[in-house]
Amino acid sequence: MGQDQTKQQIEKGLQLYQSNQTEKALQLWMKVLEKSSDLVGRFRVLGCLVTAHSEMGRYKEMLKFAVVQIDTARELEDANFLLESYLNLARSNEKLCEFHKTISYCKTCLGLPGTRAAAQLGGQVSLSMGNAFLGLSLFQKALESFEKALRYAHNNDDAMLECRVCCSLGSFYAQVKDYEKALFFPCKAAELVNDYGKGWSLKYRAMSQYHMAVAYRLLGHLGSAMECCEESMKIALQHGDRPLQALCLLCFADIHRSRGDLQLGQLKLHCLSEGIYRSKGLQRELRAHVVRFHECVEEAELYCGLCGESIGEKNSRLQALPCSHIFHLRCLQNNGTRSCPNCRRSSMKPGFV
Repeated sequence: MGQDQTKQQIEKGLQLYQSNQTEKALQLWMKVLEKSSDLVGRFRVLGCLVTAHSEMGRYKEMLKFAVVQIDTARELEDANFLLESYLNLARSNEKLCEFHKTISYCKTCLGLPGTRAAAQLGGQVSLSMGNAFLGLSLFQKALESFEKALRYAHNNDDAMLECRVCCSLGSFYAQVKDYEKALFFPCKAAELVNDYGKGWSLKYRAMSQYHMAVAYRLLGHLGSAMECCEESMKIALQHGDRPLQALCLLCFADIHRSRGDLQLGQLKLHCLSEGIYRSKGLQRELRAHVVRFHECVEEAELYCGLCGESIGEKNSRLQALPCSHIFHLRCLQNNGTRSCPNCRRSSMKPGFV
């Protein structure tokens, strides 16, 4: 397979990949890798394979192709190709949490003699190094690297790089517990996507929405967190981005846990306040907390749909149905119906919990 045919097949694979026909694209690129005699074309197709396996979460495969790309760059004896391949090797190790190796390969990139690729890729090298330092909890060095990456982005009008750096800064400030900045930077990334991202991959929007969801959750804005996480998950599912899907699932779990903790905490507060005001004879305050307690019970659905009594105030035998609605066991036994009183599903077979 010659140079022109190799180029055509790579482009065809990119079209398949962008239309979410990932497996077909991978098969085509692997065929090019086997049959092409064009070293530059082989280098390019290896870059496509590295990116695709990164987005699918196949990090060991990503590393394998990055190593082959290094060998191809050495055959080409071109410093620009060598810089790009070392960056892919650094990113592969970053994904595998081999942070010391990531930093080492990034330093190799920065130590290469001046190339035309250095101006384009220097910011990405600094970003990858910053992510590795953050993984090692070396916060000052991480921040220095992120700031350097931002300078590269501004000097080269690289909005795409700036978007990625802003997302990493969101993670940085979430870890050091400055939640306002943890939200500010992903919001800035989202603005960049809206202003410049018409031709970008949707993964940039998904990435900014995920980091916004994390920050909103940490700030206690759970409704906004859920909206952002749902948007990110929707895009991740469309594009088969399994690493982002996993992150979104963890974020969903944290949101629900926080929401549950908040509701149960409110219930506990109102119960305690009710006891205090009752003992002091403060009727107005007592009535206000009784009303708020019952509102919280309704919001959390912590009541039996048959007798209307709250669940969780005292020890009682409960039964969950397959639809996940919970009732007092005695109420279900006395009811005699074959459907759930709340949603009218027909099966009354007990659930698992």
